[in-house]
Amino acid sequence: MLITLFATLTVTLISSVFLLHPRIPVCYVRIHVSLLVLPIAVALAGLVGADKNVAIGPWRSDMLAWLMALYIFMFGWMIQRFCIRYLHGDRAYRMYFMLLTFTVSAASITWMSDDLRLLVLCWGMPLLGLTLLAMQKKEWQPVRVTVMQMARMFLLSWVALLAAAIWLWQATGYWRLSFALSKESIAGLEWWEADGVNVLLVLAAIIPAGQWPFQRWLLESTVTPTPISAVMHAGLVNAGSLLLTRFSPLFSGNGSQMLLLMIASVSVLIGTGISLVQVDYKRQLVASTMAQMGMMFIQCALSAYAAAVIHLVLHGLFKATLFLQSGSVVPRPHKMFRPSLTLSKTWLLGGAIFGFALGLVFWMTSPEENTRLLSALLLGWSLAFAWGRLAVLKEGRWIGVAVLAGLALASEVMHSGLMALLYKTLPPSSSTSMITEMAAVLMFGLGGLASIWFSVHRSSDSFAYLYMWLVHIGEPRSESVEGHPHYLVTYLQEEGIVDEQGNRIA
Repeated sequence: MLITLFATLTVTLISSVFLLHPRIPVCYVRIHVSLLVLPIAVALAGLVGADKNVAIGPWRSDMLAWLMALYIFMFGWMIQRFCIRYLHGDRAYRMYFMLLTFTVSAASITWMSDDLRLLVLCWGMPLLGLTLLAMQKKEWQPVRVTVMQMARMFLLSWVALLAAAIWLWQATGYWRLSFALSKESIAGLEWWEADGVNVLLVLAAIIPAGQWPFQRWLLESTVTPTPISAVMHAGLVNAGSLLLTRFSPLFSGNGSQMLLLMIASVSVLIGTGISLVQVDYKRQLVASTMAQMGMMFIQCALSAYAAAVIHLVLHGLFKATLFLQSGSVVPRPHKMFRPSLTLSKTWLLGGAIFGFALGLVFWMTSPEENTRLLSALLLGWSLAFAWGRLAVLKEGRWIGVAVLAGLALASEVMHSGLMALLYKTLPPSSSTSMITEMAAVLMFGLGGLASIWFSVHRSSDSFAYLYMWLVHIGEPRSESVEGHPHYLVTYLQEEGIVDEQGNRIA
């Protein structure tokens, strides 16, 4: 199956290069996109047949590798299918499809690597592809600034992973990942060697995810075309959890988990705050990704790697859909939603009680979930929040409750199915210290209480300072903003429509 997969990838890559030839008609794009179905079919067949870990040279075949390949190929095909019309007429129209094919192909085979050198190489190729995709609008000054910022951050992430791989090889004597992470190899590491490698892994993982304090490049990436943002947020910024999952035998049970927990918790709070104060829709989505990736890393810090992978898949599909339909959020006055101005306190109190009860039941009935306390807190809080959002409806609240219940049921069914699938490759949750879990609960509890206090005291100076600070850190730098897209004037000059002063030529 691996040979068949590489064969189909070769076909799609050759097709993408073939598309760049100027004599090839533009309509060939549809044929190229149709060829992307081939690796999807192979990945699906590989997932069905991958019942155990199999090492083939520097490659490995297991459930996690095939699941990620299927997921990446599917959303890659969906985005390229969307680009056929969305990017039509762009000067780099053909180049977009070639780079998208390269980026998706590189990302899909990354998690089939069983060699540290190959893993480092495959980690860098999708980051390079994403940078090249963003560069296609280099005529626009904000894009050039953003691309340089992205390139520096991605290079730092790649160097961190390279240093971690070399360090681990020197300490264990193995380039093969499965050998370097065996119980015997890990037992022979000094505590400072394990912590040093883990800190480098955390650095490599959080930078592409836009976690604090490296969130600036992600917040400024909104200048990229919408399909490129969808690729970025659905398949690349969330790859850090997969990296930590592959290194989970080394990463579990040490101080680096507490470091990751602190960084991720701060990222969740900042990302959520920015998404609430921003008025630009794409910036709201970007800030939401920052917060969601923080939640995913919290799951990794608590050794719930299977939950983190499931979070990756579900968030990626959801966020890609939001980006691709972002044009539908343009306000339409005759269809604008008019909420109720008076909220029912009884309804809000009922939601809070219901959320608390559901979280308590989950905590008491899920002894196998080592993060059940945090999971129960998040479940109850989410339900109470969603219930509160339904309170603004003038009518149809119970229909909203039914829809909410249906979505929760569908999510639980998918979660259970993926958990059973991944259990063959990695345990749904490894052991974690009570101190780490209690620290996570304390951070979220304090953050929740603070949010309640600020929502009640909106006229206070503290609320005003917090609001303006969130607005400030969520806004791009001055060099990343251009009041008028001056590169359009350059296009018009090249076509002979306007002169150098921008005046129309008669």
